[in-house]
Amino acid sequence: MSKKIINNHMYNTETAKQLGYWSNGYNYYDLYFAEETLYQKDTGEYFLVGCGGAMSSYSEFDEDFRCGSTIFIPFTEEEAKKWVMDRLDADTYITLFGEIEE
Repeated sequence: MSKKIINNHMYNTETAKQLGYWSNGYNYYDLYFAEETLYQKDTGEYFLVGCGGAMSSYSEFDEDFRCGSTIFIPFTEEEAKKWVMDRLDADTYITLFGEIEE
């Protein structure tokens, strides 16, 4: 379970609905490991939880050392749709957001 308050909004992975998960395929203990999970709150707000190793895009500097971290990113609906298009398959997109007009 993870919680984070950003701009007076609570983001809680335990109470939000998980919409999708992506991993870059590296082992959790690898420096390049990265994973992302998209959630939607009961209020309709979307957020992404990204986690990664010291050499991933989720790394942070702790004094003079680079280390892995977990971050919460509030998403708009458009950002959530783009994330699903980029990271997941078309069937998942349709299930979550409906058909796209051709």
